[in-house]
Amino acid sequence: MLTSLDIAYTDTRADALSFALGLPRLDALAVLAVPAARPGGPAVELRLLGASHQVFAGSFSETVACLPGDPRPVPGRMRANAGGWAYDFSAATVAHDGDAPFRRAVAELRDRLAGRDDALTGTFPGSPYAITALALARDGEPYEPYEPYEPFAADEVRTPPAGPAAPPSAPWTGWQTWHAYPQTREIVMTRSRLVSVR
Repeated sequence: MLTSLDIAYTDTRADALSFALGLPRLDALAVLAVPAARPGGPAVELRLLGASHQVFAGSFSETVACLPGDPRPVPGRMRANAGGWAYDFSAATVAHDGDAPFRRAVAELRDRLAGRDDALTGTFPGSPYAITALALARDGEPYEPYEPYEPFAADEVRTPPAGPAAPPSAPWTGWQTWHAYPQTREIVMTRSRLVSVR
């Protein structure tokens, strides 16, 4: 789903983004509810914020946005246990050398997500290339976490405590997001996956 957001966006630089788990629902400019794609998996809510994005998978929430206070920066990679789910998150930023390659990359992303009923793309006023997009992972798509685009501190990686491993057929859900910044010609990409360990 493509939607035009009649509000200026507030996360105007990639390095203004921060990361949080477990936040309540924040005011959203657009919301797409997607039923559980797999037996035992959670329903997912994709939320576009003026400050970026929020995803709810059942009661689990992930927020990547310009948050007030002293928030945690977006990690290159993170793992955690969350209410019976093993969570894996990774992020990378691609900086384009000029306007033309940046615009081409954004146009290709929009075309790729166009018409999908499990994807939400928002364009902000002032530039058709200022977008935030979210999409569910589909069956058959390989899940390969992004390699961090720069080294990250050891405390930015959280390994789940020892526990039962998820069987190969365990329920799972996943999503990807993209945040495009015309003024710096950067695209921040995140990839997340929840696998049941119950």
